[in-house]
Amino acid sequence: MEALTFFIYAFISIFVIVNPVSGLITFISLTSGMSEAERRKIAKRSVTVACVLALVFAVSGEFILKLFSVNIDSLRVAGGILLLAVALDMLHARVSRESVTNGEIKEANEKEDISVFPIAMPLLTGPGAITTVIVVIRTGDTAELKIVTILAILLTFTLSYIIFRFANRINHILGVTGSLVLTRVMGLLLGAIAVNFISVGAWNIYQSMLLGA
Repeated sequence: MEALTFFIYAFISIFVIVNPVSGLITFISLTSGMSEAERRKIAKRSVTVACVLALVFAVSGEFILKLFSVNIDSLRVAGGILLLAVALDMLHARVSRESVTNGEIKEANEKEDISVFPIAMPLLTGPGAITTVIVVIRTGDTAELKIVTILAILLTFTLSYIIFRFANRINHILGVTGSLVLTRVMGLLLGAIAVNFISVGAWNIYQSMLLGA
């Protein structure tokens, strides 16, 4: 039961920050003029690269924290602030400040391969997603829960591939209104997750200061 509950928490946390639904329009615009086979290839490669990046940071997160002498609670607070900023952008239906910029889209249009940049990173696996996978996998204090987090990452990017694979159909079904509603709902969820990150991190830092006093 604990594993299932943690899986739901991990999946929602990772999925809402990866947010492939919000990336639909960007994916469609970047791949316009391509054949169906080319778009399928771009979707598969970009999602695979993004997933590998997320897994690498999830597995090596503890080493990275030790390398920079950063504790997990400091990352929780900093990551929570970053996620809250992204969530506010989503709630106001604005392009996230950690997402793809117009300059990056223009640069991508001049390249032959757009699967790695900007689709895999930063569209799917950006700073917010990297922070989230590190925090979530460290939250699971047993090997079972860490494996559950890995499964949540894999499910997130499997769904991301399906969404990108059928991008035109999904965009046609949802329309502008549907996309905005989903983006705002996920923004609300992300905001709640961000507040949780900040409150837990701040409380743990406060307790550690009391114990160290």
